[in-house]
Amino acid sequence: MRFVCLAAAALLCSAAAQEIPRPEYPQPQFQREQWQTLNGQWEFAFDDRDEGIAQNWSAADHKLSRNILVPFCFESKKSGIGDTSFHAVVWYRRTFQVPAGWTGKRTLLHFGAVDYRATVWVNGRVAGSHEGGSVPFRFDITPLLRTGAPNIVTVRAEDPPTDRYVPRGKQYWEPKSRGIFYTRTTGIWQPVWLESAGQSWLDRVRSTSALDGSVQFEALVEKSEPGTEFHATVRNGKDVVASGMGIAEGPRATAGAVVRNPRLWSVATPNLYDVTFELKRNGAVVDRVQSYIGFRTVGVEGKRVTLNNRPIYLKFVLDQGYWPESTLTPPTDEAMKFDIQMMKDMGFNGARKHQKLEDPRFLYWADKMGFLVSSEAANAYLFDEGYVERFTKEWTESVNRDYSHPSIVMWVPINESWGTPNLRDPRQQQHLRSMYTLTKSLDATRLVIDNDGWEHSDMTDLMAIHDYAARGELLTAKYKDVKGMPGEEIPDNARKAMAPGNKYNGTLLYLSEFGGISYLMPGQMAPEGAWGYSGLEKDQEAATRRLASLWVAIQNLPFAGICYTQLTDVEQEINGLMTYDRKPKFDVKQLKQLNDALH
Repeated sequence: MRFVCLAAAALLCSAAAQEIPRPEYPQPQFQREQWQTLNGQWEFAFDDRDEGIAQNWSAADHKLSRNILVPFCFESKKSGIGDTSFHAVVWYRRTFQVPAGWTGKRTLLHFGAVDYRATVWVNGRVAGSHEGGSVPFRFDITPLLRTGAPNIVTVRAEDPPTDRYVPRGKQYWEPKSRGIFYTRTTGIWQPVWLESAGQSWLDRVRSTSALDGSVQFEALVEKSEPGTEFHATVRNGKDVVASGMGIAEGPRATAGAVVRNPRLWSVATPNLYDVTFELKRNGAVVDRVQSYIGFRTVGVEGKRVTLNNRPIYLKFVLDQGYWPESTLTPPTDEAMKFDIQMMKDMGFNGARKHQKLEDPRFLYWADKMGFLVSSEAANAYLFDEGYVERFTKEWTESVNRDYSHPSIVMWVPINESWGTPNLRDPRQQQHLRSMYTLTKSLDATRLVIDNDGWEHSDMTDLMAIHDYAARGELLTAKYKDVKGMPGEEIPDNARKAMAPGNKYNGTLLYLSEFGGISYLMPGQMAPEGAWGYSGLEKDQEAATRRLASLWVAIQNLPFAGICYTQLTDVEQEINGLMTYDRKPKFDVKQLKQLNDALH
């Protein structure tokens, strides 16, 4: 599918950043033809005294003091600023032109993600506000636009750097990165764009497919009018292979279709079908969106996870999704494709995206390239009722954003009791259980891990264990007699395997963190505070021997899958199979041989 990207009327870029970054459509599974990137140079200012509102910085004629390259956060070098100190409130401003061909339509202003709270003005008038640092939002700005003159968009972002009740993932609440925690991300960190929609328009469509070729499309419609029709047309290349239609009932519409003898999506054959969604009224198209689907199912049967009713051994690697120049924001499409291809070349069939809701374009490439994804929330660390409210809302938006991606096979709302640090507290345990049931109510088609690593409830779909045993014989001694039976005792690690009052439900064992072997390549400088989970090896041969001993032991242990820690070094953490700048530290073919031996 080809789409027209209408060039933005950008501000002049600095010599260090002449190219507008990331011109690809930011949400490949929900594409409109007429759109315009707002990535590039914006005016920018710190507001350390939080005086911008009182001083009316949102006024259309108010200039900000410096520049930043969006969508990169000010903490990153790629933003052009590279300031990692605390700045809780920041402002952005830029001009834009709406193409003349959009007259008579709705203009939507999209933000991929702004960490953590955002208020947006257009031409000095409030467009709206949003809370949640990992999820997208958009505003219909049509009533705020000016005709025949440049328009101004202004954004105020607030991200309290020390608030541990706010979902923040690996972003550290102290001034300097340390241990497992890294540089913060404040403000805009995913793409910003405009698009042209109809007077009634599609807000979201969930696609649920089955192996028999049936697919159900559930749409949310904005400003629906009586008689609005929702159409879905499925294509294999240029050939229409199925279609369906439903009448909108208020803001909701559904349509079903059946593809005969569907080509299934899998790791080996990532087959996708293009889908066109349309809203029609009186025979005329009022809104059109391009998407795609994959036919695949996920389940558990016997001692294995199944994909399309066939057993598959999960060979995952933990991926933090950080880059040295751009922190949480992928620097380019090629960078995301490179990471996925390297993981596949190493013999992994999936990634555990750790403490980060990943960029939609990463998921697009996982869909296209045949790569499984475990999708995980960026957690908070402390518990109160405010945390429960904001985390529940953001996780709901996360699942809704990514529901239709065939690459995602499991959801992980909570990791290592972050946000629920005291599961002896009945409220915290109820929250843990509620996140499992909430996720299942939003999506009954995937596996859900309630608390990855330890302190599980009896409701989890996989018994995810974190064990950084240094050598294979230690793993063998601990797990060789575990049979995977209901009520069985599971070995403890840093904390108890089960939350107080809960017993193991007999589901599959999944070694979702292991390894963590630290190794510095010849010439690789040790960062300040360099460390690893299971000790530093001084040469590649010794590090490879330890890697091999772990994989050999796992072949004879009752795990349905593994997840090695981790894909790359990140800042001071040197556990990577690659350096932070993506140079392999181990023999890629040898890693693939180790993974290929797991069945």
